[in-house]
Amino acid sequence: MNDAQLQRYGRHILLDEIGIEGQQRLLNARVLIIGLGGLGSPAALYLAASGVGHLTLCDDDQVELSNLQRQIAHSTKSIGCSKVSSAKSAILNINPDIHCVDIALRGNLSELNEWISKADVVLDCSDNFPTRYAINQACLTNRKPLVSGAAIQFSGLVAVFDFRNVQSACYNCLFPEDAESEELRCATTGIFAPLTGIIGTIQAAETLKIIAGINAGLIGKLLTVNALDMSIRQSTFQKDLHCKICNDKFFKLGELPLL
Repeated sequence: MNDAQLQRYGRHILLDEIGIEGQQRLLNARVLIIGLGGLGSPAALYLAASGVGHLTLCDDDQVELSNLQRQIAHSTKSIGCSKVSSAKSAILNINPDIHCVDIALRGNLSELNEWISKADVVLDCSDNFPTRYAINQACLTNRKPLVSGAAIQFSGLVAVFDFRNVQSACYNCLFPEDAESEELRCATTGIFAPLTGIIGTIQAAETLKIIAGINAGLIGKLLTVNALDMSIRQSTFQKDLHCKICNDKFFKLGELPLL
């Protein structure tokens, strides 16, 4: 690290759990963020400010006026622009030393597999189940840690799946794809703006701890937040031995399962 970096990240370096070695790990790290909306915005900004050296942003959407109530990486001037280019501009304004790649695509399984293979940690900040299941599969195939978040109305959740451990549960263990579940959308049900900041920054915090070698508190756990009464609950979950995604009977390392 040069003198400017020592000054910029000095408050991190003072933390015994991070120090110079941990901060250097952050500078060397590659993080993939899928979804640059309500969750991806605060997550990306905090990861950039914290000194994660390589950020890849993936989202095929464009900024709309209705996004600005909660998607803080974007501004009124960004309306009509791709979310990844808008977020990249905001990131570089915060920390111009960050290497940032923007991918304005909704990746298929093959593309997701390629992008995830190059990352150290993946953040799922998407807003739909098909994308979440596809990200889960690709992270499992590549044995990359996955930090998953979701938020709707006043309710949010974060879970961490550390696929470096072969005993790790996967997203499908927690939310089986074949189970009946209603998918709520912000456009029709609404969302409390600060909730996305709470969930997105928790995702950023878990990501930083994974990179720095600090025990991530949510590995194998589900954190749920109710922003209406501000109750927070943490529960544990385990690998489902009958899961059709991560069970050894169905999954072989190096093969990408089909949706």
